Amino acid sequence: MITKKPYVISEIIKETPDVNIFRYTAQDGSTLSFDPGMFIMLYYKNPQTGEEIGRAFSIASRPDDKYLEFAISMIHGRFTSKLDYAKVGDLYYVSGPHGQFKYTATENKKVLFVAGGTGVAPFLSMLRMIEEKKYDTDVKLIYSTRHPDEIIRKGELDGYQSTLNFKYVVTVTRQETDADRAWQGEKGHIDAAMIQKYVSDPTERTCYVCGPLKFTKAIEAALISLGVDKKNIKADVWGE
Repeated sequence: MITKKPYVISEIIKETPDVNIFRYTAQDGSTLSFDPGMFIMLYYKNPQTGEEIGRAFSIASRPDDKYLEFAISMIHGRFTSKLDYAKVGDLYYVSGPHGQFKYTATENKKVLFVAGGTGVAPFLSMLRMIEEKKYDTDVKLIYSTRHPDEIIRKGELDGYQSTLNFKYVVTVTRQETDADRAWQGEKGHIDAAMIQKYVSDPTERTCYVCGPLKFTKAIEAALISLGVDKKNIKADVWGE
């Protein structure tokens, strides 16, 4: 039987046009023990009908934070449509943590993170822990978004370039708006050439990939084409 603990929404932050940051606090005030990179199942129970629906979300907060933080695309799906009307104090339920997509500081001294959209969430958890514990992990992040205004926690990522052994690059995949066309950074989908441009030593790194299924498969293929051993590629895959 799955154990579910009651959590309440403690904060809602409008992060980008399509992504909200939700913070949930355990009703009993406890914290959840997990490794950065893991996910939980979040459940909503309709108070009128008793119907329960659940969905998996990667944890963006640090293991010892007082809350669980998630970066959620408001795509108006069966679960996220409930979050459209969510407010601070609303009751949800949490089970977990789950998953083998973990960062271990003692094992992973050099890492490459490759994120698509809200797939940056588990990497935020990892970076936050690296900063808190003062690890000297050599981290490179390649982050794909559709539009420039969809970069999640941009200020935080910028800051890590000064405080950590960390470099990141964002690539924008759409050319639909004036802001897209004015973007001065990388453009287009991440491929082997782009990885090689920013990461000279991918075969020396543990590579973590998080994003939609099609994205994750393409990145895995690109890394393998660059000589990365498959056992050094860790993927967190979503359905489409």
